[in-house]
Amino acid sequence: MGALVVKLDPKSNKILKELAKKLGGQVVSIDDTQYEDIALGALMDKEKTGEKVSREEIMKKLKR
Repeated sequence: MGALVVKLDPKSNKILKELAKKLGGQVVSIDDTQYEDIALGALMDKEKTGEKVSREEIMKKLKR
């Protein structure tokens, strides 16, 4: 099963929520902070390289 995140104004959210429930979908409301966490996680997954970096290399970059 997949998921769909739609960010709209409150009135439109209410309409879509009611439609989703009528179609048998499960509706979960999230706040802006949770939305940002999901977006950041998706971006991190997209950019993941699997490459390992030493602590020293990270600290050098942070000091610049």
